[in-house]
Amino acid sequence: MDTELNKKNNKFKYLRITAGICLIALVLSFVGCGKSDSSSSSAKSSSHSSTIIKGTEDWNGKYDISVKDFFANIWYNTGIYQMIHATTAEEAKQAAEQAELVESLKEAQIEAAEQDLLDHPVAGWKNLIMLAIGFLIVYLAVAKGFEPLLLIPIGFGTILVNIPGAGMGDAPHGMLSIIYNAGVGNEFFPMLIFMGIGAMTDFGPLIANPKMALLGGAAQLGVFATLFGVALLNFIPGIDYTIKDAAAIAIIGGADGPTSIYVSAKLAPNLMAVIAVAAYSYMALVPMIQPPIMKLLTTKKERQIKMKQLRVVSKAEKTLFPLMLLIVTALLLPPAAPLIGMLAFGNFVKQCGVVERLSKTMENELMNIVSILLSLGVGSQMTPEKIMRPEALGIILLGLLAFCIATAGGLIMAKIMNLFLKEKINPLIGSAGVSAVPMAARVANKVGMSEDPTNFLLMHAMGPNVSGVIGTAIAAGVFIATYGH
Repeated sequence: MDTELNKKNNKFKYLRITAGICLIALVLSFVGCGKSDSSSSSAKSSSHSSTIIKGTEDWNGKYDISVKDFFANIWYNTGIYQMIHATTAEEAKQAAEQAELVESLKEAQIEAAEQDLLDHPVAGWKNLIMLAIGFLIVYLAVAKGFEPLLLIPIGFGTILVNIPGAGMGDAPHGMLSIIYNAGVGNEFFPMLIFMGIGAMTDFGPLIANPKMALLGGAAQLGVFATLFGVALLNFIPGIDYTIKDAAAIAIIGGADGPTSIYVSAKLAPNLMAVIAVAAYSYMALVPMIQPPIMKLLTTKKERQIKMKQLRVVSKAEKTLFPLMLLIVTALLLPPAAPLIGMLAFGNFVKQCGVVERLSKTMENELMNIVSILLSLGVGSQMTPEKIMRPEALGIILLGLLAFCIATAGGLIMAKIMNLFLKEKINPLIGSAGVSAVPMAARVANKVGMSEDPTNFLLMHAMGPNVSGVIGTAIAAGVFIATYGH
């Protein structure tokens, strides 16, 4: 029997309230970001006089960013444009100068953070709080079964880095500092993780039912909606995000740890620690966060919809898919090519069938080793000066909001699709549009089986799940192409 929240009128009332809040956020964001007069110069000198996100004013020298300018910038970053456009000496010089400027800004941010730590030493009681958080993470992993492969090393990294006097996170010789600098801070480990994910992934469900890509695309709503939330948080004293910070924070909504690390390294290295922690925490807490949203936005009848078995996908289709994906990415969005390229490489090695040893190494030994090191590196960033501050709390809250919106976006898109489809799809698989592979697909299957033990949704949910990985990588490429200069 349906609960009160599942009744049609109450559900629509809830959705209207949510839409109203989003609309208010949208209006406030544009009110703050759409002005560029002389009187605003004094406002800009104050860190929190408006919702303006710093960095937008530098894009083409104005606050009011037109749709034409946005798409022009995307076009200039496509592989097609770069192939047909002959780069002049002046353009090459400007690009080199811009790259040097970006690197110098990153170094300045890191140095400023280190100096701030020297000027404001961490109180011992804060380390005790972080130690307690580390033990809590380990407890949740072992006792509650919340993604132990991720949370156990993250928890131990948190404990080890916060032991007073141990120095495991101290640069340059602390073990955890070495791990972080060797592969987390420089994007190396995320690339290897994507290669392993590719070797572990079967794109067959997506190939067999391509319309599932719409669910993966709808889940990216959480990524882009977070940009408006960042504008609202800039009202709060002590918080002053830039547009690059906003883009890096927004990727958390995809529940994709490696992509979050990759984007933050490119756009907001000063926030990488808390962004990585938030992204991996929400990945691990998928079984806790998603089911209430799934049940709230669907009826019992919808959750019991059975889907027919997918067609058999040929080996040739599976082998050609990663190559086609790579070609399309190279032509349309080269900034996403590092992530999608490694995903395609790992998947092609798996599907071609002639290098089984490499495929098994990627999806087993290499994936396990890199996962351990990456998780320890993420845990090593759980220190008081990085976590216990207003910006960090804002990132954690925005990341949770983004993830919830992403889950809801996939569910609502599935319900919309059912208005036009003759063969209905179970809306639960829409929640798997986030990038947490295969956790989100398993959760969709578990919730479906709780309603009907004979309703197996795992393979159907894998379609939107893998398309979500691609979608989040594309969103990351768009942000880097737009703001990564």
